Amino acid sequence: MRRRSLAAVLAAATLTLGLAACGSSDDSAATSTDTLTVGVSPVPHGEILKYVAENLAAKEGLKLEIKEFNDYIQPNVALSEKQLDANYFQHIPYLEEEVAAKGYKFTALKPVHIEPLGVYSKTVKSIAEVPSGGVVGIPNDPSNSGRALNLLAKNGLLTLKDGVGVKATEKDITANPKNLQFKALEAAQLPRSLEDTAISVINGNYAIETGLKPATDSLALETGENNPYANLVVVRAGEETDPRVVKLEKLLHSAEVKKFIEDKYQGSVLAAF
Repeated sequence: MRRRSLAAVLAAATLTLGLAACGSSDDSAATSTDTLTVGVSPVPHGEILKYVAENLAAKEGLKLEIKEFNDYIQPNVALSEKQLDANYFQHIPYLEEEVAAKGYKFTALKPVHIEPLGVYSKTVKSIAEVPSGGVVGIPNDPSNSGRALNLLAKNGLLTLKDGVGVKATEKDITANPKNLQFKALEAAQLPRSLEDTAISVINGNYAIETGLKPATDSLALETGENNPYANLVVVRAGEETDPRVVKLEKLLHSAEVKKFIEDKYQGSVLAAF
């Protein structure tokens, strides 16, 4: 998942794959009766969907057009405005925030993959070495900031109120023994914050894009088991039975895609099915 300024979004590349016709970046409807147009974050969502388009879609008679977005805002805007038939970039907690704030009428489909949130550093080699008063970079969107605080709590750097769960904020911190100072940044900016922080909590897709390997470079990493942050395909409510969507869901949850995720990402992205 990703979040940047609206200006950056409109520079997103459009990829046409498989048998899809060339796409348009204007505001007109991008769909056709034959082609399913899906908005994605480039990594890993776009890579996974490209694998489907190039290796599996033709056998199901599915045509895919893939549009890349460089933030977390515009894929839902574009879906709402019918510039897309579906998007694949977000998890349920983020979707719930968007629906509550903007009134979208969307339906989330089955989980596909998890990008484990990780703790990274340029200066310390372990969680135990995090210095007193150290600056900690965390995502500034509510769903991922709460997620980051929970990961820090699970690794002993702070304590949160009982039962606060994924909605945790800095106000829910009940103990901060190292007097850590929190710096909330757009998720996409966090890899670049490593020069200025003791540690930063970074979304898996941004870590991968900047050359970090979550499975080996992180000081702490979320587990996939019972993880509520699985990424999935989202469509407009009532369109989940569209035959093209049904075909896409079948392929995204196939043994071939699971093996692709395991082989390509080596634990840095986890299949959620």
